[in-house]
Amino acid sequence: MAETTESVREVSRVTTAHRQSEGGGFIVRRPFPVAEIDSVDPFLLLDEMGPVDYAPGEAVGAPDHPHRGFETVTYVLEGEMEHEDSAGHRGKLGPGDVQWMTAGAGIIHSEMPSERIRKEGGRVHGFQIWVNLPKDEKMARPRYQEYGSGELPVAKSADGKATVRVIAGEALGARAVIETRTPIVLQDWTVQPGADSS
Repeated sequence: MAETTESVREVSRVTTAHRQSEGGGFIVRRPFPVAEIDSVDPFLLLDEMGPVDYAPGEAVGAPDHPHRGFETVTYVLEGEMEHEDSAGHRGKLGPGDVQWMTAGAGIIHSEMPSERIRKEGGRVHGFQIWVNLPKDEKMARPRYQEYGSGELPVAKSADGKATVRVIAGEALGARAVIETRTPIVLQDWTVQPGADSS
């Protein structure tokens, strides 16, 4: 498992995410990659999907498409997403669930709102981030890690005003269960006013 760092970096730039159509025509907000930001390595892309309320029969996703040389991390906040890939992996993600797919030497996969949401409609909201693989890992065997909301470590600050779900790395003594090939930190914090998150 890759080690994480204890250092904290300053925010170097604030940017506005641009909207664009992906896959079968769903809209994402993408803050990077963009020309004015060139220093986000090992991150390649960040998309926010939704929040969007689909009517019955309206939801679209990303039918079969290839990836190679990086990892995709999908984190669902609302709704349900289904995944299927050429290595035989298949899964359904609900609120708070995470999927970490290592494309490595190459994989073809699809990501769609669940069959229920496609038929009945509903709200979908989530994030996907692409993480570059180290040079010597780019041809790694594809793999798939999926963890339900209840399987992700959760920690609270000493004052009880901050809660963190640890997806990658560690925080407040909780260490992620996901095995990463690139040392990153990915966490979902809920912070009340005046919280001490140390």
